[in-house]
Amino acid sequence: MGKKAQKILIFGIIWALVVSTTMAQKTDSLTESISPDSLSVKFLNDSIGSTQDSLEERLIRFSHQYEYIPEYEEEIIKERLAKIENEIPLTYNPIVNSFINYFTITDREYTKKVAKLQTKYFPMIERYLKKYNLPDELKYLAIVESGLNPKAKSPAGAVGLWQFMPLTGRLDYGLSENWYLDEKMDMEKSTDAACRYLSFLYKYFYNDWPLALAAYNTGPGNVRKAIRRSGYKKDFWEIYPYLYRETRSYVPQFIAIMYSMNYLEEHNIFIEEYEYMPNYETVSINGFLSLPLFAEHSGICIETLNDLNPELKHGAISDKHPMYQLRIPANQKEFVAENLKEIMRFAGQGKEHFERLARNEVGSTYGRQKLTYRVQSGDVLGKIAQTYNVRIADLQQWNNLRGTVIRVGQPLNIWIADDFYDNVNKQLTAMSQKGASNKAVALKSGEYRVQYGDTLWDISRKFDGLTVEKLKKLNNLEGNGI
Repeated sequence: MGKKAQKILIFGIIWALVVSTTMAQKTDSLTESISPDSLSVKFLNDSIGSTQDSLEERLIRFSHQYEYIPEYEEEIIKERLAKIENEIPLTYNPIVNSFINYFTITDREYTKKVAKLQTKYFPMIERYLKKYNLPDELKYLAIVESGLNPKAKSPAGAVGLWQFMPLTGRLDYGLSENWYLDEKMDMEKSTDAACRYLSFLYKYFYNDWPLALAAYNTGPGNVRKAIRRSGYKKDFWEIYPYLYRETRSYVPQFIAIMYSMNYLEEHNIFIEEYEYMPNYETVSINGFLSLPLFAEHSGICIETLNDLNPELKHGAISDKHPMYQLRIPANQKEFVAENLKEIMRFAGQGKEHFERLARNEVGSTYGRQKLTYRVQSGDVLGKIAQTYNVRIADLQQWNNLRGTVIRVGQPLNIWIADDFYDNVNKQLTAMSQKGASNKAVALKSGEYRVQYGDTLWDISRKFDGLTVEKLKKLNNLEGNGI
């Protein structure tokens, strides 16, 4: 290497140090200045070895400065918070400050992780917020709820970007769930549902956003109870002591996340690479579809399809969902539309395999009907499972049972096979050769109409394999009287 080349290299290193110094000093109002020693530039010898050593030394120093964690006085934080454009009140207090410190000092890696996902999900969320005329800053609520993970699941059973509970999602907002899909994980449908729910809560709680946010977390009933216990105060911070601990931290976390996302660089948090959602359109799928086979024959990356359709839990679409809207990259819509029939000829294979998986998975409700059974004296889980032709593990999962202990009077959810009553009906119509066949009336639903003078013992004797105990269980009878 000639001396001219060495001088150019040295000049480049000095220039990099000047740039790094500027970046390190970018944060405003630092309470302590960076030591000038760490920014000094030493002239190098002409030897290649000393040039390389010096370069490594400066890269280490640059890395150290890059990870510098500034701390600010509370007054500065308060002033910054006040500058954020918002409709929702951003109260500053020591509780909020503690969460700001958590996101900007204690767990900076988490903050970086969710910050780089903003560009992926916020444009879609902003679109729905605008549709329902809601404050734009509600998009930060999805970070508090799920960390912008559409497949997030909480220990309590909440699911998706907006952490809907099964009953709320299904009954109140029409989010379907079965073995194949869970629309609580559908980024668009769940966002639409969240906007409708937030609109309702805002109107219900006196057009007060902090109260509405608290209710989103804990439910309207618990917020009403806290308001009542506070002497009918209608301010989040006044009912704060009467809320559950998790809900007390919910609104402060929302404010802290909003602050942190708006002042990343001021806290020396830099995102090297943001994530983006590809532009997408939908294609109507009418029939069973295997996502891996669709990817293979359409030329679309399977990871992209999974990313665009997180609601598909097992990489397949059931034929029980006609005209399913599958998201695909917009730049491949034309090709897929023109060749869909041929693609589906291959992608529609493997239905039997998925159907077997759907029916055999522990706790699956696919292709089953729900009934509620009330535990009777002498019942054990194994007997109940045998009666309804299910597994003990199924009963445990359907009812969130950790063990096999059950109590008298306890209601159990049991998902029976579609043909369960047909099989019972066959038993009822298979008359005993011992007589009284004219007394049996077999119905399509698997029912037997009791005749005058019948007892459980009499009825059980008329049909092969039917016992008094089984009759009592099937009909939730506690005694022998009918």
